[in-house]
Amino acid sequence: MIVSNGERSRLDKIFSAGLGVADATKCVSDKLIIKDNVLFLSDKKYNLTKQKKIFLISFGKAAYQMAKGAYKVLGKRITKGLIISNTQPKNKISNFKFILSTHPVPDERSLKAANSILNILATTRKDDLVFFLISGGGSAMIASPDKNVTMEDKRITTQLLLRSGVDTNTLNTVRKKISKIKGGGLLKEAYPSKVITLILSDVVGDKIDIIASGPSLPDKSSAKDAWREICELGIENKLPPRVVINLENPIKEDVKKIKYPSHNTFLVGNNLSSLQAAKEEAEKMGYNSIILTSQISGEAKVVAKAIAAIAIEIKKSNIPIPKPACIIVGGETAVKVRGSGLGGRNSELALAFSIEIMNEKGISALFAGTDGIDGPTDAAGAYCNGKSRLKARELGVSAKDSLVNNDSYSFFKKVGDLKITGPTGTNVNDIGVILIEK
Repeated sequence: MIVSNGERSRLDKIFSAGLGVADATKCVSDKLIIKDNVLFLSDKKYNLTKQKKIFLISFGKAAYQMAKGAYKVLGKRITKGLIISNTQPKNKISNFKFILSTHPVPDERSLKAANSILNILATTRKDDLVFFLISGGGSAMIASPDKNVTMEDKRITTQLLLRSGVDTNTLNTVRKKISKIKGGGLLKEAYPSKVITLILSDVVGDKIDIIASGPSLPDKSSAKDAWREICELGIENKLPPRVVINLENPIKEDVKKIKYPSHNTFLVGNNLSSLQAAKEEAEKMGYNSIILTSQISGEAKVVAKAIAAIAIEIKKSNIPIPKPACIIVGGETAVKVRGSGLGGRNSELALAFSIEIMNEKGISALFAGTDGIDGPTDAAGAYCNGKSRLKARELGVSAKDSLVNNDSYSFFKKVGDLKITGPTGTNVNDIGVILIEK
Protein backbone atom coordinates (compact mmCIF):
# COMPACT_ATOMS: atom_id res chain seq x y z
CA MET A 1 0.00 0.00 0.00
CA ILE A 2 1.58 3.26 -1.17
CA VAL A 3 -1.19 5.77 -0.39
CA SER A 4 -1.20 6.21 3.41
CA ASN A 5 -4.14 5.45 5.69
CA GLY A 6 -4.48 9.15 6.44
CA GLU A 7 -4.67 10.06 2.75
CA ARG A 8 -7.17 7.26 2.13
CA SER A 9 -9.33 8.31 5.05
CA ARG A 10 -9.61 11.90 3.83
CA LEU A 11 -10.27 10.88 0.22
CA ASP A 12 -12.84 8.29 1.28
CA LYS A 13 -14.72 10.73 3.48
CA ILE A 14 -15.19 13.17 0.62
CA PHE A 15 -16.05 10.46 -1.91
CA SER A 16 -18.57 8.88 0.50
CA ALA A 17 -20.36 12.21 0.94
CA GLY A 18 -20.93 12.33 -2.80
CA LEU A 19 -22.02 8.71 -2.90
CA GLY A 20 -24.50 9.23 -0.06
CA VAL A 21 -26.44 11.87 -1.98
CA ALA A 22 -26.86 9.35 -4.80
CA ASP A 23 -28.68 6.85 -2.56
CA ALA A 24 -31.17 5.55 -5.13
CA THR A 25 -33.86 4.60 -2.60
CA LYS A 26 -33.91 8.07 -1.10
CA CYS A 27 -33.61 9.77 -4.50
CA VAL A 28 -36.89 8.14 -5.55
CA SER A 29 -38.84 8.26 -2.27
CA ASP A 30 -38.04 11.96 -1.82
CA LYS A 31 -39.37 12.69 -5.31
CA LEU A 32 -42.74 10.97 -4.82
CA ILE A 33 -45.28 12.70 -2.56
CA ILE A 34 -48.84 11.43 -2.00
CA LYS A 35 -51.57 13.49 -0.35
CA ASP A 36 -55.24 12.45 -0.35
CA ASN A 37 -54.63 9.89 -3.12
CA VAL A 38 -52.96 12.48 -5.32
CA LEU A 39 -49.39 11.83 -6.43
CA PHE A 40 -47.24 14.95 -6.70
CA LEU A 41 -44.13 14.81 -8.86
CA SER A 42 -42.38 18.16 -9.27
CA ASP A 43 -45.00 20.34 -10.98
CA LYS A 44 -47.16 17.39 -12.09
CA LYS A 45 -49.93 15.66 -10.20
CA TYR A 46 -51.78 12.38 -10.74
CA ASN A 47 -55.12 11.45 -9.22
CA LEU A 48 -54.51 7.85 -8.18
CA THR A 49 -58.22 7.16 -7.71
CA LYS A 50 -58.55 7.37 -11.50
CA GLN A 51 -55.82 4.77 -12.10
CA LYS A 52 -57.18 1.22 -12.16
CA LYS A 53 -53.78 -0.45 -11.94
CA ILE A 54 -50.22 0.69 -11.30
CA PHE A 55 -47.33 -1.20 -12.88
CA LEU A 56 -43.74 -0.53 -11.91
CA ILE A 57 -40.80 -1.65 -14.08
CA SER A 58 -37.30 -0.94 -12.80
CA PHE A 59 -34.07 -1.79 -14.61
CA GLY A 60 -30.39 -0.87 -14.36
CA LYS A 61 -27.66 -1.04 -11.73
CA ALA A 62 -29.84 0.83 -9.21
CA ALA A 63 -33.04 -1.02 -10.11
CA TYR A 64 -33.67 -2.70 -6.77
CA GLN A 65 -32.94 0.41 -4.71
CA MET A 66 -35.10 2.61 -6.95
CA ALA A 67 -37.98 0.12 -6.73
CA LYS A 68 -37.56 0.05 -2.97
CA GLY A 69 -37.89 3.83 -2.88
CA ALA A 70 -41.05 3.76 -4.99
CA TYR A 71 -42.56 0.96 -2.88
CA LYS A 72 -41.87 2.98 0.26
CA VAL A 73 -44.31 5.62 -1.03
CA LEU A 74 -46.72 3.70 -3.28
CA GLY A 75 -46.81 0.44 -1.32
CA LYS A 76 -49.75 -1.84 -2.05
CA ARG A 77 -51.04 0.54 -4.69
CA ILE A 78 -48.59 -1.22 -7.02
CA THR A 79 -50.43 -3.96 -8.91
CA LYS A 80 -47.32 -5.64 -10.27
CA GLY A 81 -43.64 -4.87 -10.16
CA LEU A 82 -40.61 -6.07 -12.08
CA ILE A 83 -36.95 -5.49 -11.19
CA ILE A 84 -34.09 -6.24 -13.58
CA SER A 85 -30.48 -5.83 -12.49
CA ASN A 86 -27.07 -7.48 -12.60
CA THR A 87 -26.76 -8.06 -8.85
CA GLN A 88 -29.05 -10.29 -6.77
CA PRO A 89 -30.77 -8.41 -3.93
CA LYS A 90 -30.75 -9.89 -0.44
CA ASN A 91 -34.40 -9.14 0.23
CA LYS A 92 -37.61 -9.27 -1.78
CA ILE A 93 -40.16 -6.53 -2.30
CA SER A 94 -43.79 -7.59 -1.98
CA ASN A 95 -45.49 -8.24 -5.33
CA PHE A 96 -42.26 -7.71 -7.28
CA LYS A 97 -40.51 -10.22 -9.52
CA PHE A 98 -36.73 -10.05 -9.85
CA ILE A 99 -34.77 -11.06 -12.96
CA LEU A 100 -30.99 -11.33 -12.87
CA SER A 101 -29.50 -9.97 -16.08
CA THR A 102 -26.03 -9.06 -17.33
CA HIS A 103 -23.73 -6.10 -17.91
CA PRO A 104 -22.02 -4.64 -19.96
CA VAL A 105 -22.51 -7.08 -22.86
CA PRO A 106 -26.08 -8.35 -23.50
CA ASP A 107 -26.88 -12.05 -23.74
CA GLU A 108 -29.92 -14.34 -23.60
CA ARG A 109 -30.71 -13.14 -20.07
CA SER A 110 -31.11 -9.64 -21.48
CA LEU A 111 -33.59 -10.98 -24.05
CA LYS A 112 -35.55 -12.82 -21.36
CA ALA A 113 -35.70 -9.64 -19.28
CA ALA A 114 -36.92 -7.56 -22.23
CA ASN A 115 -39.63 -10.09 -23.03
CA SER A 116 -40.81 -10.01 -19.41
CA ILE A 117 -41.29 -6.24 -19.70
CA LEU A 118 -43.15 -6.60 -23.00
CA ASN A 119 -45.43 -9.24 -21.47
CA ILE A 120 -46.45 -6.82 -18.73
CA LEU A 121 -46.99 -3.92 -21.14
CA ALA A 122 -49.22 -6.14 -23.28
CA THR A 123 -51.69 -6.24 -20.38
CA THR A 124 -51.82 -2.53 -19.55
CA ARG A 125 -54.88 -0.48 -20.41
CA LYS A 126 -55.99 3.15 -20.82
CA ASP A 127 -56.75 3.81 -17.14
CA ASP A 128 -53.50 2.25 -15.92
CA LEU A 129 -50.32 3.98 -14.81
CA VAL A 130 -46.90 2.61 -15.78
CA PHE A 131 -43.73 3.60 -13.95
CA PHE A 132 -40.34 3.08 -15.58
CA LEU A 133 -37.47 3.45 -13.10
CA ILE A 134 -34.27 3.65 -15.12
CA SER A 135 -30.62 3.71 -14.13
CA GLY A 136 -27.29 3.20 -15.88
CA GLY A 137 -26.55 -0.26 -17.22
CA GLY A 138 -30.09 -0.73 -18.44
CA SER A 139 -29.01 -0.83 -22.09
CA ALA A 140 -27.27 -4.18 -21.63
CA MET A 141 -29.72 -5.63 -19.12
CA ILE A 142 -32.69 -5.50 -21.46
CA ALA A 143 -32.22 -6.31 -25.13
CA SER A 144 -34.59 -7.12 -27.94
CA PRO A 145 -32.89 -6.99 -31.35
CA ASP A 146 -34.45 -5.31 -34.34
CA LYS A 147 -35.98 -7.89 -36.71
CA ASN A 148 -32.97 -7.99 -39.03
CA VAL A 149 -30.36 -8.11 -36.21
CA THR A 150 -29.41 -11.06 -34.00
CA MET A 151 -28.37 -11.20 -30.34
CA GLU A 152 -24.92 -12.27 -31.52
CA ASP A 153 -24.78 -9.12 -33.68
CA LYS A 154 -25.63 -7.04 -30.61
CA ARG A 155 -23.03 -8.82 -28.48
CA ILE A 156 -20.24 -8.33 -31.03
CA THR A 157 -21.20 -4.70 -31.62
CA THR A 158 -21.30 -3.87 -27.90
CA GLN A 159 -17.92 -5.49 -27.21
CA LEU A 160 -16.32 -3.75 -30.17
CA LEU A 161 -17.66 -0.33 -29.22
CA LEU A 162 -16.71 -0.68 -25.56
CA ARG A 163 -13.10 -1.45 -26.49
CA SER A 164 -12.90 1.33 -29.08
CA GLY A 165 -13.15 4.23 -26.63
CA VAL A 166 -16.41 5.42 -28.13
CA ASP A 167 -18.46 7.80 -25.98
CA THR A 168 -21.76 6.80 -24.35
CA ASN A 169 -23.78 9.01 -26.67
CA THR A 170 -22.58 7.13 -29.76
CA LEU A 171 -22.70 3.74 -28.04
CA ASN A 172 -26.32 4.16 -27.05
CA THR A 173 -27.34 5.73 -30.36
CA VAL A 174 -26.10 2.58 -32.09
CA ARG A 175 -28.00 0.47 -29.56
CA LYS A 176 -31.18 2.39 -30.39
CA LYS A 177 -30.82 1.73 -34.11
CA ILE A 178 -30.58 -2.04 -33.68
CA SER A 179 -33.27 -2.48 -31.03
CA LYS A 180 -37.04 -2.86 -30.88
CA ILE A 181 -37.35 -1.52 -27.33
CA LYS A 182 -34.80 1.27 -27.06
CA GLY A 183 -35.25 4.77 -28.45
CA GLY A 184 -38.88 4.95 -27.31
CA GLY A 185 -39.71 1.32 -28.02
CA LEU A 186 -41.05 0.60 -24.52
CA LEU A 187 -42.97 3.86 -24.54
CA LYS A 188 -44.84 2.75 -27.68
CA GLU A 189 -45.58 -0.62 -26.10
CA ALA A 190 -47.05 1.07 -23.02
CA TYR A 191 -49.75 2.80 -25.08
CA PRO A 192 -52.46 3.79 -24.09
CA SER A 193 -51.50 3.83 -20.39
CA LYS A 194 -50.08 6.92 -18.72
CA VAL A 195 -46.32 6.67 -18.26
CA ILE A 196 -44.03 8.15 -15.61
CA THR A 197 -40.27 7.70 -15.96
CA LEU A 198 -37.87 8.35 -13.09
CA ILE A 199 -34.22 8.46 -14.09
CA LEU A 200 -30.97 8.26 -12.14
CA SER A 201 -28.48 9.79 -14.56
CA ASP A 202 -25.18 8.11 -15.42
CA VAL A 203 -24.68 10.08 -18.63
CA VAL A 204 -22.49 13.16 -18.94
CA GLY A 205 -24.71 16.23 -19.30
CA ASP A 206 -27.80 14.29 -18.10
CA LYS A 207 -29.01 13.57 -21.62
CA ILE A 208 -32.09 11.64 -20.54
CA ASP A 209 -32.75 10.20 -23.99
CA ILE A 210 -29.31 8.53 -23.88
CA ILE A 211 -29.58 6.95 -20.41
CA ALA A 212 -30.19 3.20 -20.88
CA SER A 213 -30.67 4.15 -24.57
CA GLY A 214 -33.90 6.04 -23.92
CA PRO A 215 -36.50 3.22 -24.00
CA SER A 216 -39.28 5.45 -22.65
CA LEU A 217 -38.54 8.59 -24.66
CA PRO A 218 -39.18 9.30 -28.36
CA ASP A 219 -35.98 8.80 -30.38
CA LYS A 220 -34.40 11.98 -31.72
CA SER A 221 -30.90 10.56 -32.19
CA SER A 222 -29.05 10.62 -35.49
CA ALA A 223 -27.61 7.45 -36.97
CA LYS A 224 -25.48 9.67 -39.22
CA ASP A 225 -23.67 11.19 -36.24
CA ALA A 226 -23.02 7.76 -34.73
CA TRP A 227 -21.80 6.38 -38.06
CA ARG A 228 -19.45 9.35 -38.49
CA GLU A 229 -17.72 8.65 -35.15
CA ILE A 230 -17.52 4.92 -35.92
CA CYS A 231 -15.75 5.73 -39.20
CA GLU A 232 -13.39 8.12 -37.40
CA LEU A 233 -12.46 5.30 -35.02
CA GLY A 234 -11.85 3.03 -38.01
CA ILE A 235 -14.09 0.19 -36.82
CA GLU A 236 -16.82 0.35 -39.47
CA ASN A 237 -15.49 -2.74 -41.25
CA LYS A 238 -15.52 -4.76 -38.04
CA LEU A 239 -19.21 -4.33 -37.32
CA PRO A 240 -21.67 -7.11 -38.29
CA PRO A 241 -23.17 -6.44 -41.75
CA ARG A 242 -26.75 -6.24 -40.44
CA VAL A 243 -25.74 -3.55 -37.95
CA VAL A 244 -24.02 -1.55 -40.69
CA ILE A 245 -27.19 -1.67 -42.79
CA ASN A 246 -29.24 -0.24 -39.91
CA LEU A 247 -26.78 2.58 -39.37
CA GLU A 248 -26.20 3.47 -43.03
CA ASN A 249 -29.87 3.22 -43.95
CA PRO A 250 -31.91 3.65 -40.76
CA ILE A 251 -35.63 3.01 -40.99
CA LYS A 252 -37.28 6.42 -40.98
CA GLU A 253 -40.34 6.52 -38.78
CA ASP A 254 -42.73 9.42 -38.83
CA VAL A 255 -42.73 10.38 -35.14
CA LYS A 256 -45.98 12.27 -35.60
CA LYS A 257 -47.74 9.05 -36.64
CA ILE A 258 -46.43 6.93 -33.76
CA LYS A 259 -48.96 6.50 -30.98
CA TYR A 260 -47.17 7.49 -27.80
CA PRO A 261 -49.04 7.51 -24.50
CA SER A 262 -49.16 10.50 -22.17
CA HIS A 263 -45.72 10.55 -20.54
CA ASN A 264 -43.52 12.61 -18.25
CA THR A 265 -39.88 12.09 -17.29
CA PHE A 266 -38.19 13.21 -14.09
CA LEU A 267 -34.53 13.25 -13.10
CA VAL A 268 -34.10 12.03 -9.50
CA GLY A 269 -30.30 12.09 -9.15
CA ASN A 270 -27.15 13.01 -11.07
CA ASN A 271 -23.40 13.48 -10.88
CA LEU A 272 -23.45 17.20 -10.15
CA SER A 273 -25.54 16.70 -7.00
CA SER A 274 -22.94 14.22 -5.76
CA LEU A 275 -20.06 16.56 -6.57
CA GLN A 276 -21.75 19.37 -4.65
CA ALA A 277 -22.11 17.13 -1.59
CA ALA A 278 -18.46 16.09 -1.89
CA LYS A 279 -17.43 19.75 -2.09
CA GLU A 280 -19.38 20.59 1.05
CA GLU A 281 -17.68 17.75 2.93
CA ALA A 282 -14.23 18.83 1.75
CA GLU A 283 -14.89 22.38 2.94
CA LYS A 284 -15.98 21.09 6.36
CA MET A 285 -12.62 19.33 6.53
CA GLY A 286 -10.82 22.63 5.93
CA TYR A 287 -10.04 22.38 2.21
CA ASN A 288 -10.50 25.22 -0.25
CA SER A 289 -12.58 23.36 -2.79
CA ILE A 290 -13.56 23.62 -6.42
CA ILE A 291 -15.76 21.57 -8.70
CA LEU A 292 -13.99 21.70 -12.03
CA THR A 293 -16.81 20.05 -13.93
CA SER A 294 -19.39 17.26 -13.86
CA GLN A 295 -18.90 16.72 -17.56
CA ILE A 296 -15.44 15.19 -17.91
CA SER A 297 -15.16 13.04 -21.03
CA GLY A 298 -12.48 11.87 -23.41
CA GLU A 299 -9.69 9.33 -23.13
CA ALA A 300 -8.68 8.71 -19.51
CA LYS A 301 -4.95 9.26 -19.91
CA VAL A 302 -5.51 12.55 -21.74
CA VAL A 303 -7.91 13.80 -19.07
CA ALA A 304 -5.35 12.81 -16.41
CA LYS A 305 -2.77 15.21 -17.89
CA ALA A 306 -5.17 18.15 -17.66
CA ILE A 307 -6.24 17.43 -14.08
CA ALA A 308 -2.64 16.85 -12.98
CA ALA A 309 -1.57 20.17 -14.49
CA ILE A 310 -4.18 21.99 -12.41
CA ALA A 311 -3.18 20.13 -9.23
CA ILE A 312 0.49 20.99 -9.75
CA GLU A 313 -0.38 24.64 -10.45
CA ILE A 314 -2.23 24.82 -7.13
CA LYS A 315 0.73 23.19 -5.39
CA LYS A 316 3.25 25.64 -6.86
CA SER A 317 1.32 28.92 -7.12
CA ASN A 318 -2.05 28.58 -5.31
CA ILE A 319 -3.92 29.09 -8.59
CA PRO A 320 -6.90 28.83 -9.12
CA ILE A 321 -7.41 28.19 -5.36
CA PRO A 322 -4.98 28.24 -2.43
CA LYS A 323 -3.68 25.23 -0.52
CA PRO A 324 -4.91 23.16 1.22
CA ALA A 325 -7.13 22.46 -1.74
CA CYS A 326 -9.56 19.89 -3.02
CA ILE A 327 -10.30 19.49 -6.71
CA ILE A 328 -13.49 17.59 -7.49
CA VAL A 329 -14.36 16.31 -10.94
CA GLY A 330 -17.08 14.10 -12.35
CA GLY A 331 -18.26 12.58 -15.58
CA GLU A 332 -17.09 9.58 -17.54
CA THR A 333 -13.85 9.04 -19.38
CA ALA A 334 -13.17 6.29 -21.93
CA VAL A 335 -10.34 3.88 -22.61
CA LYS A 336 -9.28 2.89 -26.09
CA VAL A 337 -8.03 -0.63 -25.45
CA ARG A 338 -4.77 -1.34 -27.25
CA GLY A 339 -3.13 -3.72 -24.78
CA SER A 340 -4.06 -7.07 -23.25
CA GLY A 341 -4.18 -5.98 -19.60
CA LEU A 342 -7.05 -5.62 -17.15
CA GLY A 343 -8.51 -2.35 -15.97
CA GLY A 344 -11.25 0.24 -16.14
CA ARG A 345 -11.46 3.93 -16.92
CA ASN A 346 -11.01 5.06 -13.30
CA SER A 347 -7.96 2.94 -12.53
CA GLU A 348 -6.44 3.99 -15.86
CA LEU A 349 -7.13 7.63 -15.00
CA ALA A 350 -5.46 7.13 -11.60
CA LEU A 351 -2.46 5.42 -13.18
CA ALA A 352 -1.96 8.15 -15.78
CA PHE A 353 -2.43 10.82 -13.08
CA SER A 354 0.20 9.19 -10.84
CA ILE A 355 2.72 9.32 -13.69
CA GLU A 356 2.06 13.03 -14.22
CA ILE A 357 2.49 13.94 -10.52
CA MET A 358 5.55 11.76 -9.87
CA ASN A 359 7.71 13.20 -7.06
CA GLU A 360 5.11 15.85 -6.21
CA LYS A 361 4.69 15.85 -2.42
CA GLY A 362 1.33 16.49 -0.83
CA ILE A 363 -0.86 15.47 -3.78
CA SER A 364 -3.12 12.44 -3.48
CA ALA A 365 -6.18 11.36 -5.42
CA LEU A 366 -9.03 8.89 -5.68
CA PHE A 367 -10.82 8.18 -8.94
CA ALA A 368 -13.79 5.83 -8.66
CA GLY A 369 -17.13 4.86 -10.15
CA THR A 370 -20.21 5.51 -8.04
CA ASP A 371 -21.60 2.11 -9.06
CA GLY A 372 -18.63 0.39 -7.43
CA ILE A 373 -17.54 -1.21 -10.69
CA ASP A 374 -14.65 -0.08 -12.87
CA GLY A 375 -14.75 -1.79 -16.25
CA PRO A 376 -14.59 -5.60 -16.14
CA THR A 377 -13.11 -5.64 -12.61
CA ASP A 378 -14.20 -5.96 -8.98
CA ALA A 379 -12.78 -2.53 -8.11
CA ALA A 380 -14.47 0.87 -8.16
CA GLY A 381 -11.21 2.62 -9.03
CA ALA A 382 -7.91 3.43 -7.36
CA TYR A 383 -5.95 5.70 -5.02
CA CYS A 384 -2.65 7.31 -6.05
CA ASN A 385 -0.11 9.94 -5.03
CA GLY A 386 3.25 11.33 -6.08
CA LYS A 387 5.03 8.24 -4.80
CA SER A 388 2.92 5.66 -6.65
CA ARG A 389 5.17 5.31 -9.67
CA LEU A 390 8.46 5.31 -7.76
CA LYS A 391 7.35 2.89 -5.05
CA ALA A 392 5.89 0.57 -7.69
CA ARG A 393 9.31 0.39 -9.34
CA GLU A 394 10.71 -1.00 -6.09
CA LEU A 395 8.12 -3.75 -6.34
CA GLY A 396 9.16 -4.50 -9.91
CA VAL A 397 6.08 -2.88 -11.49
CA SER A 398 6.35 -0.33 -14.31
CA ALA A 399 3.67 2.34 -14.37
CA LYS A 400 4.31 3.26 -18.01
CA ASP A 401 4.32 -0.35 -19.19
CA SER A 402 1.09 -0.95 -17.30
CA LEU A 403 -0.50 2.09 -18.94
CA VAL A 404 0.59 1.05 -22.43
CA ASN A 405 -0.85 -2.43 -21.81
CA ASN A 406 -4.09 -1.06 -20.30
CA ASP A 407 -3.20 -3.03 -17.18
CA SER A 408 -4.07 -0.47 -14.51
CA TYR A 409 -6.03 -2.93 -12.37
CA SER A 410 -3.03 -5.26 -12.06
CA PHE A 411 -0.77 -2.30 -11.25
CA PHE A 412 -2.89 -1.07 -8.36
CA LYS A 413 -3.61 -4.56 -7.11
CA LYS A 414 0.14 -5.22 -6.82
CA VAL A 415 0.78 -1.97 -4.97
CA GLY A 416 -2.32 -2.37 -2.80
CA ASP A 417 -4.17 0.78 -3.82
CA LEU A 418 -7.37 -0.45 -5.45
CA LYS A 419 -10.63 1.08 -4.22
CA ILE A 420 -12.95 -1.85 -3.48
CA THR A 421 -16.58 -1.13 -2.56
CA GLY A 422 -18.62 -3.85 -4.23
CA PRO A 423 -21.83 -2.86 -6.09
CA THR A 424 -23.19 0.29 -4.43
CA GLY A 425 -26.78 0.14 -5.70
CA THR A 426 -26.52 3.49 -7.44
CA ASN A 427 -24.91 4.90 -10.57
CA VAL A 428 -24.25 8.59 -11.24
CA ASN A 429 -21.01 8.39 -13.25
CA ASP A 430 -17.56 8.73 -11.75
CA ILE A 431 -16.08 10.97 -9.07
CA GLY A 432 -12.51 12.18 -8.82
CA VAL A 433 -11.18 13.72 -5.61
CA ILE A 434 -7.71 15.33 -5.64
CA LEU A 435 -6.20 16.72 -2.45
CA ILE A 436 -3.31 19.21 -2.42
CA GLU A 437 -1.89 19.73 1.05
CA LYS A 438 0.08 22.74 2.32
